Amino acid sequence: NYQKMKTFKCNFYILFLLILPLIFGSCCLARVQVHIINRLPDGMPMTLHCQSHDNDLGQLRLTGGDEASWTFSVNFWGTTMFYCDAQWDNSSMTYRFITYDASRDTRRCQTECWWMISEEETLYGYNQESEYWELFPFTSA
Repeated sequence: NYQKMKTFKCNFYILFLLILPLIFGSCCLARVQVHIINRLPDGMPMTLHCQSHDNDLGQLRLTGGDEASWTFSVNFWGTTMFYCDAQWDNSSMTYRFITYDASRDTRRCQTECWWMISEEETLYGYNQESEYWELFPFTSA
């Protein structure tokens, strides 16, 4: 009896581990692509430095109309967060914005997160759920 119980427990754990990705895969292990578009006036260049707790994506220079993008998987715990620091040539300020926060963006950015820094030097994020561009705040870096 002891051996049968031990085998049952082992089989149960193996089955549980095989089913776990199916249960949580759609909500917590999603692949997301982030896009950031420079729409500053007169083709003004922008320096962008993006990172998460685990990944530093380095520094990029985007001229007017250019786009930066990267793809990642949301972690199992749903705590993935990326942020970027942006600076453009006519400003001594560095502007920080969160490009992906799993607690905020699971529905808003189901597969893609679109960001645009506009001609008015403001930040807009596209909401896949509502299909609208929304104004987002910058914070000082």
